[in-house]
Amino acid sequence: MTEEETVDNMFMEQIENDCFIDLSEILELPPVALSFGEHSYQTKEGSKVAPTAIGTYGNFSFIQAPPKTMKTFFISLLTSVYVSNTGNNKFGGKLKGHRDNKCVIHFDTEQGKFHAQRVFKRVVDMNEDSDVGCYDTFGLRAIGYKTRVEFIEYYLQKTVDSGREVGLVVIDGIADLVSDVNNLEEANLCVQKVMEWSSRFNCHIITVIHSNFGSDKPTGHLGSLLEKKTETQIQLEKNTVNEGWVTVSCKRSRGYSFETFSFKVNELGYPVMVDDLYDPLEDVTYERSSVENPKINKWKQQKAF
Repeated sequence: MTEEETVDNMFMEQIENDCFIDLSEILELPPVALSFGEHSYQTKEGSKVAPTAIGTYGNFSFIQAPPKTMKTFFISLLTSVYVSNTGNNKFGGKLKGHRDNKCVIHFDTEQGKFHAQRVFKRVVDMNEDSDVGCYDTFGLRAIGYKTRVEFIEYYLQKTVDSGREVGLVVIDGIADLVSDVNNLEEANLCVQKVMEWSSRFNCHIITVIHSNFGSDKPTGHLGSLLEKKTETQIQLEKNTVNEGWVTVSCKRSRGYSFETFSFKVNELGYPVMVDDLYDPLEDVTYERSSVENPKINKWKQQKAF
């Protein structure tokens, strides 16, 4: 065997050791990074309750939405909840971060320095304690897409090498890590990198991409690959009943889907959770009798058409 063949064989053996899955090993549910509410599930030991994950460590999720649907405000809400690490964030409602003193690294690829800083400071200002721990922020607009990918990898590794643990990574937005969202080769390499980073650094990565115009599909080959590989696909839409609200729904999930909820931006410019979505039966008085309320019957008939 030549020296080159020996090196190649050692490399394959390392992959074999890293990727082998022992079926006899008892594996726990993936640790949750961000959650919304709770759900129960059945096991051999009986019913158990777990947080409903928006994202778990070692995986990635992405947010898709049409332009002007307050994607960056929603990113601020999620990041602020995660940074607070208590579950008592006054803006987040049932949203909860499971940080455990891990680092948050926030990359903005689109905005200039002033606007990027305003987004990053919003996360801090939304917490009562101005000391939010390890929260590192970068505006990558001025560098090329290849350099952006290289820098993100460099900084994640640097964080780990310094003895800190990476928890949440935000990349707003992922389309700026490729030259063209319809370049299949670049899109594939980009998504592979995101999967590699989330696994290698055991963090959760949240990224953002636009939806195609007039469609609920994320943009380009990049969006299609994200759909196939993501843990959670989060969709934002303008609420059609309540002006100024944005509806957040779980379009796809590898686990238990979180419930649909809404947020708005308050008078101080902070994103905040709002009450449950409008229910057309909410103003109907239910009568405790064997005869169904005629108002409900009328509503049902109208909905049928």
